[in-house]
Amino acid sequence: MPPSIKIAPSILSCDLGNLNNEIKSIENEIDMIHVDVMDGHFVPNITMGPCIVENIKSKKEIDCHLMIENPEKYIESFAKAGADIINFHFEATKDPLKLIHQIKSLGKKAGITIKPKTDVKVLDPYLKELDMILVMSVEPGFSGQSFMENSLSKIKYLRSKAPNLDIQIDGGINDQTAELAKKAGANVLVSASYIFKAKDRIEAIKKLKE
Repeated sequence: MPPSIKIAPSILSCDLGNLNNEIKSIENEIDMIHVDVMDGHFVPNITMGPCIVENIKSKKEIDCHLMIENPEKYIESFAKAGADIINFHFEATKDPLKLIHQIKSLGKKAGITIKPKTDVKVLDPYLKELDMILVMSVEPGFSGQSFMENSLSKIKYLRSKAPNLDIQIDGGINDQTAELAKKAGANVLVSASYIFKAKDRIEAIKKLKE
């Protein structure tokens, strides 16, 4: 049986000018806060950096998803800013194990993310070293894309290999796709637009958990 279901709203879709009130509106119903970091090079968009992380006032875990080139240059900055989990892209580094050790040396949880076209088996050598794996179910870069079902077979594979690992899915997650992801073995659900654009955010989160 996989670990318990966790909800990780992505602040990419919230009102960043009112960030902490946005988080407060759902804080009692969620498990962690997902921060999408984009550099305009690794992905075609630019978002937030460590200064946003250090201004988040919440007791929930902060999960930073680094969609950036040369992540090793910025891991310490995000750790100091308050990130609890640091997820880097497998495609952005030549030495994933070195980055995992770098993150853990700073007292943080380490995660690896893979894009939709990346073969899931590239992660096999690192499964015992990781605290989390993030499977992208859209191409990273923008919120609001449609869910890619080929992500489900990757999650099934990872769950068979790592029954106790946190397996996160990000991209196009709503109440319907969340059900598919959970059946496949995902236990950490990242959702942006579905939560923050909902008329009733609490109800939206409850539907993801059901």
